[in-house]
Amino acid sequence: MQGKTLLLGTTGQLGQAVQRAFSQAGKELVKELVTVGRDRCDFTQPDQIRQLVRNLQPQSIINCAAYTAVDRAESEPQLATTINATAPQILAEEAEQVGATLVHFSTDYVFDGHHHLPYTETDPPNPLGQYGKSKREGEQAILATCSQSLILRTSWVYGAYGHGNFVKTMLRLGKEREKLRVVEDQIGTPTWTGDLAALVTQLPPDFTGLYHYSNSGVASWYDFAVAIFAEARNLGLSFPLQQIIPIPTSEYPTAAQRPAYSVLSSQSLIQALDHIPPHWRSSLQKMLKNYFS
Repeated sequence: MQGKTLLLGTTGQLGQAVQRAFSQAGKELVKELVTVGRDRCDFTQPDQIRQLVRNLQPQSIINCAAYTAVDRAESEPQLATTINATAPQILAEEAEQVGATLVHFSTDYVFDGHHHLPYTETDPPNPLGQYGKSKREGEQAILATCSQSLILRTSWVYGAYGHGNFVKTMLRLGKEREKLRVVEDQIGTPTWTGDLAALVTQLPPDFTGLYHYSNSGVASWYDFAVAIFAEARNLGLSFPLQQIIPIPTSEYPTAAQRPAYSVLSSQSLIQALDHIPPHWRSSLQKMLKNYFS
């Protein structure tokens, strides 16, 4: 990142992580960073988005704002589309007008999960639910509108900030229950916001296109849950939880259908930037150590 940078979505888990990564990267990056949360830019209000970019005239825009309530999106499809597709299109239009680079985050849920090998950027999207559909529409709008844009698809994002991610939910439930039932037939890759954020601060200014980036390795939600408690106990934490029971998706019905397999291949980004993502288990260790220190 070079020059004045507008960071949107600073109240969310990824936005807070990116803001922290900029702070750790050094004073030169921080002094050029303008952070904006929902209170200053409501993504349901197009005029606020346009006015913000026109007034600020940034060289780079990092959009961490998103509608991420996967199940609720089934009953709020218009709101999901407004935040995940319409607002990014407006950002892309304004970025193009001021000559800014737009960095935007998307999701493994743009795929239907019928693969058995990691998805590449050339695999055709086919989202199963309204959340995935809205994110795919956002991708298409940005790519068609902004010549200097970077879309990073990622997966199973968690971190120390924000609410409702899988790690924090598991830790909370582990304090309340002796048994947990966790889905074992959905396969993906947990990705730590700390790794995503660090990548963003290191991006070359001319790096554009559509890329996949998640931590390396593969896990089910059950594998992820088992690892969370193993690593937390290694740090000296105790839980009344006695058993984690693997169950099929059919025993855990949700409003939105999830892809059964949504592992992303980061190979294109690795080759382009010579950057190998850490394994998800080592990143989980680091996140928990930082969180409980």
